[in-house]
This record gives sequence, structure tokens and C-alpha cells, in this order.
Amino acid sequence: MKRINYKSSAIIAVLLAVISCFAQANNLNSIKTVEQLYPNLAAGVLTYAKVSVLPEGVLLKSNGIEISSNDIDKSISGQPEQFQAELKKNAFFVLEQEATGKILKKVAAQKLPEKGKDVNSMDDNHLVQSFFEELTKDVKVTDKDIETFYKENESIFCNTPLKSVRKQIESYVVQDKKQRFVAQYIQMLGQKLEIVVSDSWTKQQAANAKDNPLDKARATGKPTLAIFSAASCCGPDKMIPIRDALLKRYDTNINIVYIEPRKEQILASRYGIRAIPTQVFYDSKGREFFRHSGFYSEKDITNKLGEMGVH
Repeated sequence: MKRINYKSSAIIAVLLAVISCFAQANNLNSIKTVEQLYPNLAAGVLTYAKVSVLPEGVLLKSNGIEISSNDIDKSISGQPEQFQAELKKNAFFVLEQEATGKILKKVAAQKLPEKGKDVNSMDDNHLVQSFFEELTKDVKVTDKDIETFYKENESIFCNTPLKSVRKQIESYVVQDKKQRFVAQYIQMLGQKLEIVVSDSWTKQQAANAKDNPLDKARATGKPTLAIFSAASCCGPDKMIPIRDALLKRYDTNINIVYIEPRKEQILASRYGIRAIPTQVFYDSKGREFFRHSGFYSEKDITNKLGEMGVH
């Protein structure tokens, strides 16, 4: 009878285990993120989520959190009827909002007690709000911030002197800075956590979400200027004459897309629009090159397009 070399068998078993670990690691590294596969589909916590196979009906998994297609359907059906069709077309946006809420509640419940907060007496809304207040407690607004905002948005104040609207501007700017800080934190949080979304469902939702003028423009292979704006209480939108002049100047060399956020609320949310007017510049590959909030003159825009190589 042939004697079994147990020492050799043990070595082989160890080698096989090591090879298996390397294979699993390589497989994980090969999994693409939402941003890599579908740029700009996500705007927050799901930007760096991994796209992979999940059980049927499961759309997201992350550290004990699971969101199903039924959860998303229920969330959409609970919204006002006039928004439901658009939300169905942007179901990934709904998933990101649901995921953000669940993840923030879990993180807040872990972090706040470290700051001496009693989370047991808080409902979900109070829990998240308290966490935001703790996160943004050091956010400040300078005189320069206020003056810059006034200068860039002077048209919306209908020639009202700065001193008369200073407090309102300060309140708005500090809130905006806090929102931006929280948005950056949420995106960073998504990068740290292990979040997986369904590959087949995400692929379909990416196709659905592109059914709008801006996403279509960004896919044409030409640079795109998106102008998010609208008329104000002071009168017609001052960005419209600039848009018209740019259309004449550049003809078909670039795409110029004008969007009214009040009419396209979900699209504006997807693109992180917090104030109008906002101008967003995209290169020929659809990647964001630059964005600006506030009035932007024709000269400013042509200079920025020049930096992109558009003349």
C-alpha cells in the first residue's frame, strides 16, 4: 500500500487556501463602482458602491442594511402622484436617498453616544438632525463669503443694498456651507463602507435616468454647458440672453442645455443644484470640468470654455 505523505498534503492544502484567498481578493478588486460604470448616476453615498450580483429582488446590501425592490416601490408610491412617473424613471436616485437615511441613522446611533448624547430618547429624525448639528458645529461664514454671494447674485436682490439683506444672506450661506459639508461627508462615508448594489437593476436604472436633455447632451461627444436657472421676482432670467448669445456664437460646437430646477426637481437634485443660477461645464467625455453658482457673464463663460479648448 502506498504511504500518504501528510506533510506534502498539508503544504498543498495551505497553497490552495492561499490561492483561493488571492482569487477572492482579485475578484473583489475587479468589481467596478457605480461611478466607474455609470458616471454621475450617483451623487452621494452610492458613488463608490460596488456593482455586483445580488439575490433577486435585493437592490442593496451594506453592513446589515438591506433594501429591496419592494422598498423602493413603496417609497415611490408614497410620494405625490405628480412626481411618481419621474421618480420611477429615477429609481436609483430614490435608492440612494433610502440608503443615505438608513446608513446615517446607523452611524449617528454609534457616534452620538461618544459625544455624550442620549440616543435612546430620540426618534429617527431627531437622531439624524442631532448628528448633522454635531458634524457642522464648526462651520462658519466670513464677511467675504457674504459679500461674494451678494456680488454673484446681485440680480436676485433687485438692487437692494447689501446692508439690508446681510442677515438673510448670512443665514442662507451658512446653511449652504453646512449642506455642502454634509454632502462631502456622506460621499466619503460611502467610500469607507462596503456597499453593494444589484448589477442588473443598476444597469437598467442608468439607462432610464439618461432619458433627459442633459444626460443625452453629455453623451454626444461634444462639450456641454448646463445652465440651471429661472426667472426671479425681479423679472426675466438674466441668463437667457447670455444663453441665446452663446448659441449664436458657438452654433453646433457645443451643447447648451437650459434647465429650470422648479420644473425638473429630481434632475436638479441628481446634479447637486442648491442655488440658481448655477452653470456646470462638461468636457467632450461628459466629465464635469467646472461649476459656478451665481450670475456668470458671457465673458466669464467664454473664458471658461476657452480653458476647455472651445473657441
